[in-house]
Amino acid sequence: MKLFLVIPIAVIFISGCIGQQSETSAVQQAKTDCIDLCLQQNMSSDLSNGPCLSNAIADGWVCDVAHSPRTAVDDRPENQCSAFGKTAQHFVEVDTDCNFIRGV
Repeated sequence: MKLFLVIPIAVIFISGCIGQQSETSAVQQAKTDCIDLCLQQNMSSDLSNGPCLSNAIADGWVCDVAHSPRTAVDDRPENQCSAFGKTAQHFVEVDTDCNFIRGV
């Protein structure tokens, strides 16, 4: 009888861990791709105005340059990723030196 209880609990536990792991890997991939794109763009472009680097860095993610702490230039519409809140529900922010700020 105890075996019948242990197996379903183990299955639930394992599936929860796997689901969380795939979510974490999606966040990590978006972060890595955003940093890589920033490093590429930083070689040929001035990122001091905090531009959107990509409206689709990963499925549902945008990549944005911002200042830490934020400045007024970061809140200008032309520096925002237009896909955020529409086709993308998450964002990765990096600073002007391509250091990770946050991913939400």
